[in-house]
Amino acid sequence: MNVKKTFCIILLFLILFSTISFVSADEDRSYSIDQAFIELTVGNNGLLHVDEKYDYSFDGKFNGVYRDIPLKSGESIDNIKVSANGAYPVLQESDNNGYKHLKIYLYSDAAHTKGIRDCDVTIHISYDMSGVVTLFNDVGGLQYKLWGEEWDVGVGSISAIINLPGDNGNTYYLNPQEYNETSTLNGNTIIAQTTSIPKGEFYELLVLMPLDDFNDATYAKHVNQNGREMIMKNLEDSVNDRNFWNTTNLALGLVSILSPIGAALTYLRYGREPKVEYEGIYERDLPTNDPPEVINALIENKGSIGKPNIKGFEASIMNLIDRKIINLYNQEDVETGTKDLLLTFNNEKINELSSSEKIVFNTLSHFATDNVLNLSRLNGQLSSESNAKWFVGKIDHWEETVKDKIDVDKYFDDAGSTMISLMAFGGIIVGMIILFLGFFTNLSSGLYARVGGVALIIISVAYFFIDEDIFGRWTKEGRVFYLKWKNFKEFLEDYSLIEEHPPESIVVWKKYLIYGTALGVAEEVYDAMKLQVPNISDYNDGVFMYHYYGGYGLMHSAFSTSEAAANPSSSSGGFGGLGGGSGGGGGGAF
Repeated sequence: MNVKKTFCIILLFLILFSTISFVSADEDRSYSIDQAFIELTVGNNGLLHVDEKYDYSFDGKFNGVYRDIPLKSGESIDNIKVSANGAYPVLQESDNNGYKHLKIYLYSDAAHTKGIRDCDVTIHISYDMSGVVTLFNDVGGLQYKLWGEEWDVGVGSISAIINLPGDNGNTYYLNPQEYNETSTLNGNTIIAQTTSIPKGEFYELLVLMPLDDFNDATYAKHVNQNGREMIMKNLEDSVNDRNFWNTTNLALGLVSILSPIGAALTYLRYGREPKVEYEGIYERDLPTNDPPEVINALIENKGSIGKPNIKGFEASIMNLIDRKIINLYNQEDVETGTKDLLLTFNNEKINELSSSEKIVFNTLSHFATDNVLNLSRLNGQLSSESNAKWFVGKIDHWEETVKDKIDVDKYFDDAGSTMISLMAFGGIIVGMIILFLGFFTNLSSGLYARVGGVALIIISVAYFFIDEDIFGRWTKEGRVFYLKWKNFKEFLEDYSLIEEHPPESIVVWKKYLIYGTALGVAEEVYDAMKLQVPNISDYNDGVFMYHYYGGYGLMHSAFSTSEAAANPSSSSGGFGGLGGGSGGGGGGAF
């Protein structure tokens, strides 16, 4: 029996009977933030003054703490001041990717010669923010995260005071509501106290204020539209959405005692691999002549066998570079001194391409100017929503085109994985019904219904993350195909094997790098190549240059930018939607 499959089945039963959570911790040192004190003062000129105090408890030796404050477009931060009780602070400020980064070194002596160890320190940070208070045509608004989800640890509790410019007509909301302990509005002052907030969560204030409270609000953001109705709708939608997911997350916290039995039976019936005669230990030559995107779709993307992922797209680019259908060279950017990667396109050879390769060729050449694409600047072109949507559409079309040309049934029998998917959908629905019934009964046995429903949901959701070949199985032909390519991948990852059986030519190294990209092991191949071919930098070859000058990173950045730009937020910036406020960010200790 396949070791991986055996492990997954056993893991399901271990989850079934587990009641202990194991938490790994740094044995040498640790810290906590026991309490935070946040005071906001909204000026009638639109300026927001922020005072933050954090009670740190350090166990072990530390150099200091840091605070990252995100700044949205149009926002700025000034007059930053830092002090500490229990240590001597030294502040370093920097701006990094839309964040104000505060690095606060802490010393136990005034001469700043000794670090801190095993102590309690209160850090006080204050600053002014412009462009955070927003004035619409009908209302003034402030949406501000009193605690951000980017902190390295949670906080024991937060005490908050919000001073508003006027004492009439103010409305406030504190979310998520499950962290609210107490809150009051007295005149122009909001006072709030929270329960503990875990790592990865946020706590946010939304307050609506009359426009009459502001005079010459030069420090506020002005939006020429009515805002109250939009804000309240966004808030209501996002609170409802969070409440729904809170229920789902509760389900994911428990385990099932029923569903793994069905999974085990499905595996026994459909998941066991056929016996084949192939007994190879490793493969040093390409096992088949299939293009790299096909190998990527069948071998690397286990979540959806037959559908390629971005690694396959990059491998296809490198394959076209190797075949001189796309030419790559580098050129120094005179402004930055960095090397840019430039692509040119041989349109005379386009008829040599498969349908999926034509999509790759046309997608890249679409962004070229005078037949030259500066790959280093593609990311900037894809920040445009129209360009991003076009690009994402082409990637989707490419994925479907590759999938269509693969006879997946020839290689893989998905009966078991399909059954598990149906079991997952059914389990979620049945689990939710049981859970619903458990909450709406007065009998004490309703607890069992709730636990059973929640347990069924988590196992059902987990099935969606299991590779298709766990419960599905390869055909005899597909099993040999898979094992050969799997052994080839392991060969590429094993320096000792490559050292024992090095390629006989640089041409083979290029194939290794192309197919290593498709299989997700390009770095391992390149590292082995540097050991075997010390003068690799002397080879002025596009395939090597693509790797050496960071082609992967450039394309990865382009894909990420296109996904984000193709799905932009509303023109109002999502004001009023839960978790979309200014401030927040995070911090920690170092």
